[in-house]
Amino acid sequence: EWSGMLYHCDNVELAYKLVPLDVYTPLDMRAPGAALGLIGLECAMDELACALAIDPLQLRLINYAERNENEGKPYSSKALRECYAEGARRFGWDKRNPEPRSMRTGRQLVGWGMAGGVWEAMQQKASAQASLAADGKLTVSSATTDIGTGTYTVMTQIAAEASGVALENVSFILGDSSLPTAPLQGGSFTVSSVGTAVQQACEALKEKLLAVARQTCPAFSGATLELVTLADGQLRLGDACVSLAELARNSGETPLQVQVTAEPDKKRQAYATATHSAVFVEVWVDEDLGTVKVNRVVSAIAAGRVINPKTARSQILGGVVWGVGMALHEETLTDHALGRHMNHNLAEYHVPVNADIGDIDVVFVEEQDEIVNALGSKGVGEIGIVGVAAAVANAIYHATGKRIREFPITLDKLL
Repeated sequence: EWSGMLYHCDNVELAYKLVPLDVYTPLDMRAPGAALGLIGLECAMDELACALAIDPLQLRLINYAERNENEGKPYSSKALRECYAEGARRFGWDKRNPEPRSMRTGRQLVGWGMAGGVWEAMQQKASAQASLAADGKLTVSSATTDIGTGTYTVMTQIAAEASGVALENVSFILGDSSLPTAPLQGGSFTVSSVGTAVQQACEALKEKLLAVARQTCPAFSGATLELVTLADGQLRLGDACVSLAELARNSGETPLQVQVTAEPDKKRQAYATATHSAVFVEVWVDEDLGTVKVNRVVSAIAAGRVINPKTARSQILGGVVWGVGMALHEETLTDHALGRHMNHNLAEYHVPVNADIGDIDVVFVEEQDEIVNALGSKGVGEIGIVGVAAAVANAIYHATGKRIREFPITLDKLL
């Protein structure tokens, strides 16, 4: 599936088979399918580039897919070329010596590797409620959750922008099943799903506010929705304005309230929607000890409109750290007699710590996308991890000349 989303090739046939194993059935976590599948795909692309004596980035550009090859649909937007270009520029990719073991600093072998990434930009059905109190303060609610992704912050921001209420006067309530229905937090679709519902709830509130204004304010008697704006806690029509607090008090409702359910727009059906990434990695490999240090990473992301760059960057930083863990640290050990995991705790299941992580440079390549949803946002929860482990493995090959196909890549496999 993922190969057809990244590359155009008329002469390829892919197949897979399911094999029963003596382990627990895994559940979804960390870009399921893509994070693992693209290790194989992007390492294979690197290996092919080496066999053809072509720059790995150039090979990807030669085989660039303008459409989703699986579905035969154009993308609603796809700025992966721009990700490749900007990521390579910031990383200094043009200074790379293509020969393995050709770059070093002291006793450290230096390797530069890269990989592409893709993740579906999904939207689920979601509901939200907007309530305007008599003091002009807005409360928006939905039964979504915040597992550290910044949902509180982003939903408050979307509501403030759509309602014209100052950010400090907007509250967002979540995490209760009595609230309007929302999907689980996963799949990178919370902003596109719940965020769209929040936006539409505020737009529906605008309609109710205009209806009140038509009845209570002569200047708005013939106003249409297209002519009025919401800003600075006011409903405006040319030079005329009235505070939202006054309209709420005059509405006869306490509070003035609306609830909407948002669903994916039908125009999405003719398009493929996805986020994309280009990851560039530098590793240092100790020639004597075989230890690997990820010295720096550049991750260029195309995910539509980025609602909050600070929280989005935090998501990508976490994804990169996870990708480093997949490449170098994380391994599940199984008792094959009982089919149980033996290292099911953070003392024995090794994840990266601060000392394992070098410099991470995150760059967002903005896309204008009016098809994916009204916000133009695609979500960044999982694209940050996709491609990272492959880029690390490709960098290790460039440093050492050894192609390691078993993960994690530990020093015993390099020596």
